[in-house]
Amino acid sequence: MARKYSHVIVIGVDGAGGWFKDARTPNFDKIFKNGAVTYNALSSKPTISAECWGSMLIGVGPEVHKLTNNKVSVLPYPVWSKNPTVYRRIRKAYPEAELGAYCDWNPINKGIVEKGLGVEKKTAKDKELTPLICNYIREKKPDFLFVHFDSVDGAGHNSGYGTPKHISAIEEVDKLIGDVYCAIENAGISEEALFIVIADHGGTNNGDGKGTHGGWTDEEKNVTFAAAGKNVISGEMGEMNIRDLAAIVLYSFGIALPDFNEKGWTSQIPEGLFKNYEGEYRDISHLTGAAPRISKEHHKSELV
Repeated sequence: MARKYSHVIVIGVDGAGGWFKDARTPNFDKIFKNGAVTYNALSSKPTISAECWGSMLIGVGPEVHKLTNNKVSVLPYPVWSKNPTVYRRIRKAYPEAELGAYCDWNPINKGIVEKGLGVEKKTAKDKELTPLICNYIREKKPDFLFVHFDSVDGAGHNSGYGTPKHISAIEEVDKLIGDVYCAIENAGISEEALFIVIADHGGTNNGDGKGTHGGWTDEEKNVTFAAAGKNVISGEMGEMNIRDLAAIVLYSFGIALPDFNEKGWTSQIPEGLFKNYEGEYRDISHLTGAAPRISKEHHKSELV
């Protein structure tokens, strides 16, 4: 399978849910004006960071990768796992590829991205991390770069999800997204790049000015996904799960997707994302807990 893009750059915005649609985001709007966008991508269950980012970078559900916030904070993800991350799969296919992981939340670098793959890893707060990201893009022109911003989730926990302060945090991150995309343009790689912004989960309000997540309400499980690139179909996307990020990344590199297996790889290419892609999107709602998709059940399984 031919490689579709020379560069794939993913920005993960922790805790943003679907609230990009309610925020003033001039950079997001400009970048994805002719891209594919949905505010109803389905999160992983439970809607907790490790379970979600693990699903995205590995391509399997939490019931398979079994990662939790406690685990990824102290244990490296095993390099011998039969469910490798996209980093390991890309490194195998492209031994000389430039790979980066720049994350505010260090457990992604410690407990999800495998050691020993030559991945350029950096950890810092969003605003301090962004100049490092931009310099890295301009200097190294990475084949694959995953970025994690965490300030939006912090605002959700501290002030409640969907509140003015939470929305304001998304607007601040939009400025950082603009800086990163400007670096892509300055590096001269925008024409050959797939650029993605994705959230892992949303959240709810406790009623005391604080917020939480981990449950399966609409506010927690429906999240933003946006993609821009030369082969992307413009408009509102169809159904997708956040674990589909792994399939999207591999497909973009021309790497054959693993066989679909309900006890393993369940990442797919969403319909209406790429031109000339004709694969059928399988219903995995019985695996994700999304049947019925709409729920009003509130949980408080992740503490502030």
